[in-house]
Amino acid sequence: MADERVPPAAGHGSRPPMPWRVLTVFTAAVGLWWFVFYGAPISRAYDRPTHAARALLTTALVVPAVLAAWRLMDRRPWADLGLPAPRVAGRRLLLGAACWMLPASAGIGICLWLGWAEVASLASVAETAGVAALFVLLVFLYEALPEELVFRGYLQRNLLTVLPPWQAVAGQAVLFTLFGFLLGVAPTPDRLFVFFTFALVLGVFRVATGDIAAGVGFHLGFQTVAQLLDGEGAVFEVSGAAVFGVVALGGLPFAVGWTVMVHLYRDRLDWHTPQP
Repeated sequence: MADERVPPAAGHGSRPPMPWRVLTVFTAAVGLWWFVFYGAPISRAYDRPTHAARALLTTALVVPAVLAAWRLMDRRPWADLGLPAPRVAGRRLLLGAACWMLPASAGIGICLWLGWAEVASLASVAETAGVAALFVLLVFLYEALPEELVFRGYLQRNLLTVLPPWQAVAGQAVLFTLFGFLLGVAPTPDRLFVFFTFALVLGVFRVATGDIAAGVGFHLGFQTVAQLLDGEGAVFEVSGAAVFGVVALGGLPFAVGWTVMVHLYRDRLDWHTPQP
């Protein structure tokens, strides 16, 4: 998106204080996702059309809400929200996806080679490819784009106005973890830990690149493969899922992704200076 300043909205004075903006958008995000999960007139039983309906509804509700909040409450350049130009967004999205996919592939290979886990296919090669392609689109609409826009886009950028970047990253990670807990998708200590760690990595991506595109790619890779391997729509069955998840889906790609982004953007990283 173009990097023009957004003019003050007619009839509005100074913008609300940062804590109120963060609280308003966080509360609205919880409410919108709660509506998609529990309040919308969509069947709670899983099937592909239901998954698609929820994904479309999430993006249709959350993205305009965040853009409206930025326009009406923040009134700063659109680029500050973390929306890069299309040519930059494409490259960084692929970089983020590679930062997850390559180490995760290595982790999967290690787990299978050492016998820590076994993976069995539940569908034909053609069906698996079709489901994988569909999941890429649905994860983008249901999780990767709206969640990155809210947490690493709007909330982290607002926290950065008064906090050093390392504190802003930690702050949005706490909010993301609370978000998962309130919606019931992170009800246990291990799930809360995954949410918090995942959000820390994504927050580092935002600080390193200055936008949300790489985080969207990383988020997309993680959620797509995780849903193919586990959950109601899975097309694989995994034995030894605990070790498999820690090594292949989480620990290795999270550590490598963090390290790669910090190395690639080391010349622009500043962990101590807020960005008012």
